[in-house]
Amino acid sequence: MIAILGTGKMGEALLSGLLRAGRPPSAVVAAARREDRAGELRARYGVQVTDATSAAKLADTLMLAVKPQDMGTLLAEIAPAVPADRLVVSVAAGITTAFIERRLAGEVPVVRVMSNTPVLVDEAMSVISAGAYAGEEHLRRAEELLRPVGKVLRIPESQQDAATALSGSGPAYVYYLVEAMVDAAILLGMARGAALEMVTQAVYGAATMLRESGEHPVILREAVTSPGGTTISAIAELEKHRVRAAFLAAIEAARDRGRELGTDPDAPGPGGR
Repeated sequence: MIAILGTGKMGEALLSGLLRAGRPPSAVVAAARREDRAGELRARYGVQVTDATSAAKLADTLMLAVKPQDMGTLLAEIAPAVPADRLVVSVAAGITTAFIERRLAGEVPVVRVMSNTPVLVDEAMSVISAGAYAGEEHLRRAEELLRPVGKVLRIPESQQDAATALSGSGPAYVYYLVEAMVDAAILLGMARGAALEMVTQAVYGAATMLRESGEHPVILREAVTSPGGTTISAIAELEKHRVRAAFLAAIEAARDRGRELGTDPDAPGPGGR
């Protein structure tokens, strides 16, 4: 039995992904604080929905998907119901495995995960790290949970904040770029619907070529960039406006914010990543 504790956007995305991967609704239990939310989840997915402590008692694997600032409260609530033979998988940005281990009794295996919203279309990027008491078996179990909804990569926990900034927030950067490209097309007189279709396909095609060709992105970009052509003129403008430097600074800022959330996760702050 798998328990999803925290059924916001990411928690629900993981829940729906598990079911699409073939797990029966009877093998998944979710926790929700509000009865109206519990009713929505029961109707939409056919899973049992209860409070966090009851869900923790029912499951042998717990997936913690609450906001970072809510993690301390959740752990205090479920700690008496989490023996050392449970696997705890956390998808909360900035929360270290040590933070969770200190709040649970015994040597509970904890695996830290950073996933992203393309889990909704089975194209997530999930990076995982083992805590002090998690071994190969626990990492494999976490991978089995996540692999049906995308790619899974193991990294040292010291790199998790960087992964949050790069991969966890990464889809938002792509949407921002698409939005800007569509706005540019509208400025040039193109209809919004046609522009969005063209840009979406360009992004999808480029990502597919990156994944399937194995080529470095510089090689693929140079293949499109003819001497004195349209693409090099556009690249020159991007360099003039320091777009590359802006992305470096943006991702570094996201990394720093992730570290802040981990340092003081009980402090109030905005939701999401």
